[in-house]
Amino acid sequence: MSTLTEDLVRATLSKVRYPGFSRDIVSFGLVKGITIQGGEVTVQMQLATNDPKVPQAIKTESEAALQALEGVTGVQVRIDIQAPPQAPAAGGPGSAATALPGIKHVIAVASGKGGVGKSTVATNLAIALKQVGARVGLCDCDMYGPSVALMFGSRERPMATEDNRIIPIEAAGLKLMSMGFLLDDDAPAVLRGPMVTRYTQQFLRQVEWGELDVLVLDLPPGTGDIQLTIVQTVALAGAVIVTTPQEVALIDARKAVSMFAKVNVPIFGLVENMSYFISPETGTRFDIFGTGGGEREAKRLGVPLLGTLPIDIATREGGDRGIPVTEADRESPVSKAFVAIAGELWEILGGETKKASF
Repeated sequence: MSTLTEDLVRATLSKVRYPGFSRDIVSFGLVKGITIQGGEVTVQMQLATNDPKVPQAIKTESEAALQALEGVTGVQVRIDIQAPPQAPAAGGPGSAATALPGIKHVIAVASGKGGVGKSTVATNLAIALKQVGARVGLCDCDMYGPSVALMFGSRERPMATEDNRIIPIEAAGLKLMSMGFLLDDDAPAVLRGPMVTRYTQQFLRQVEWGELDVLVLDLPPGTGDIQLTIVQTVALAGAVIVTTPQEVALIDARKAVSMFAKVNVPIFGLVENMSYFISPETGTRFDIFGTGGGEREAKRLGVPLLGTLPIDIATREGGDRGIPVTEADRESPVSKAFVAIAGELWEILGGETKKASF
């Protein structure tokens, strides 16, 4: 006879999909509490939606799934229904935020702190998404520290159409926009808050992105004006949180997760960057920043760990030379790790994956 545990109940609920999404209700963060008394199971959920059919469908499917477990004698699923964020807001379940014309999905790549390699992840993830079959754009939303222009080795200046729309730069099969394309190499972006908000909105809505499957947003670190402008301007399909294994980075990653939760944006998962280093001379692995932090944090937050990426010399060199590693060496272990993460995201978004041509 099986023993009822919280882990078993949570695993069972992870098979229940959110209506209209390929993600399950656990990874969306709906499950807030589980109580087990003998064979009686009570589940507390929280959901922001204006559609009464959504909580009813979740309640019915969840109860049916739990009642099928051996040893269950009764099930109660209680759903605390909250009003979704005020529009314009984010793009999670129940949100009424506006989409960008011609773009099917907008993904934010975020981190709670700087220095974790978020822009490197965003850049290579965008290329990997292209390699698994998506039409992709990459928008560098870090106005003060833009790096996309350097990472793609481009000094081009964006042109404008007759109706004052910005034509994005194209490189490596992607459409790109960054403040780095508008500034000289050593010129700082000296901007007050209102101007930062204005530029962010222009990059999202005034750029001629065309028809895209995915627009990847490389967000600045933290939870400030730019992040709030984005979640209040465009409907996000979800967010990828980049962290490193040590606790000081994980603390800030939690803040980023909490920010997206407050505006009802789903977290697709965590990417643990700089996870380890393999000595090229000996093959010895060094866990420079500790080990297992990303996995433990993902489990604590109830979201997937999408992948772990090593400290890699070729990745650093590719970013400095303007040829990202996923474009420069598609057969490298790091490139294949990025493609695996991209494939999982593309599947979550409902895209048809093609075999990457290495």
